[in-house]
Amino acid sequence: MQAKTKTIRFIRRGQLVALDNVPPDRTLLELLREDLGQVGTKEGCGEGDCGACTVVLAELAPASAAPGGPALRYRAINSCIRLAHSIDGMALWTVEDLAGADGALHPAQEAMVRSHGSQCGFCTPGFVMSLFGMYQNHVARGESITRELAQEELSGNLCRCTGYRPILDAAQQMARLPAAPIDEKRLRSQLQSLAEDEPAAAPPTYLAPRTLAELLALRAAHPQAQIVAGCTDVGLWVTKMHMRLPLVLDVTRVAELQRIEHYDNHIAIGAAATLTDAFAALVAERPQLKTFADRFAGLPVRNSGTLGGNVANGSPIGDSMPLLIALNAHIVLMSARGHRDMPLEAFYTGYRKTVLAPDEVLAWIKVPRPLSPSPAGGRPGCGQEFLRAYKISKRYDDDISAVCLVVNLVLDHGKVARISIGAGGVAATPARAVRTQAFLLGRPWTQDTAAEAATLLRAEFQPISDMRASAGYRSAVLGNLMQRCWLESQGMDGINLERFDLEGSAA
Repeated sequence: MQAKTKTIRFIRRGQLVALDNVPPDRTLLELLREDLGQVGTKEGCGEGDCGACTVVLAELAPASAAPGGPALRYRAINSCIRLAHSIDGMALWTVEDLAGADGALHPAQEAMVRSHGSQCGFCTPGFVMSLFGMYQNHVARGESITRELAQEELSGNLCRCTGYRPILDAAQQMARLPAAPIDEKRLRSQLQSLAEDEPAAAPPTYLAPRTLAELLALRAAHPQAQIVAGCTDVGLWVTKMHMRLPLVLDVTRVAELQRIEHYDNHIAIGAAATLTDAFAALVAERPQLKTFADRFAGLPVRNSGTLGGNVANGSPIGDSMPLLIALNAHIVLMSARGHRDMPLEAFYTGYRKTVLAPDEVLAWIKVPRPLSPSPAGGRPGCGQEFLRAYKISKRYDDDISAVCLVVNLVLDHGKVARISIGAGGVAATPARAVRTQAFLLGRPWTQDTAAEAATLLRAEFQPISDMRASAGYRSAVLGNLMQRCWLESQGMDGINLERFDLEGSAA
């Protein structure tokens, strides 16, 4: 007897769509192309890397994010790795949905035509949908699109033939074309009605609790269920490893875990907060992290993935963990039995292994608030936090790290008063550089000290060689990044450090 599945309900073209008998591990791309016959959304890499499958979702912002009433948030996401059930209660746009009833192209489409932004055309639907997301989030709100913003928000879309100049031109030209407004008042009302509906009473194979208490009860009752959030990693198990997920527990609807709460000494980021929202909160307190945050995958991945998922996944090359370790973050694990609070690095016991019990979930990431930051581009002053986060990857945007190093330094009259160093890509787990920290603490922050610390850091880990980098390269880069940190702490940000190669000599 086939297990009953939860009905998927979403708004498309202003109408309610309700679908039954959708398997819990069916992707949104499969639903669109195979079930609904909407083949404009392309199947490319199948891993959230190329952007050909991009669609746009809209949902009501949490009450805490929209105190004046329910606001709409538009997010471009990768449909190839997003589970279909996860869009329940949202609005969906694909490339087929943009043109008007009279055939008039949407500004995102018209701008691509006028700028000659399409050649073979395979990547074009994905670019158009990312442009549509930009249009709704910026142009429709009266904001201009700069070249820098266009490059940042198109970082998750790859083009093999046209090149990016005409596509970036199209992003900036959208605002000069006739407007294409969406009836947001009606859409908010439709989404509000879906949010207020009671979940299906039949026992589903896709569990999507709305409260933390419900989540903990379901986890205790179904410890074998696969926990998912944005599926930016689990989605690859389905598309690349052909794994089946007979029972799924989705944490992204839990209201408490969507929140980002500010306290006197720390901010608490709910495990279901997207990477986009989580990094926005971190950058608001530490603006020097913006470039690092923008390089954490492409925007569609950040719009789906969650900080909690990245931490719980435990990949040794996950970029958020070295940062959180350097910031001395703690995590909170919860179950129906109670909760546990621990430093983030204590969570990992081996390669993709953690202390998480079968009935527990990762609920919160607690990040200490910063001390007074050092002046941008200048020397750290007494008692000021000097923070540098480095990501080394083959491709600047939309790529996985070979090495990640984050250094958080506080000086007191020229001596290292506090030091915290997180590293990724150099061990079986994200790690704290304990020995290097111990060496630096209390020493004068000089070039000689930094050089000794670099030597010690190179020897502290035993990285492996793989397709991204050799073990020797990783060790060498670790030390070079420590020396770069010292240079930048001397007010040398004016030097174009990107022109220095990773062996430390001028390029």
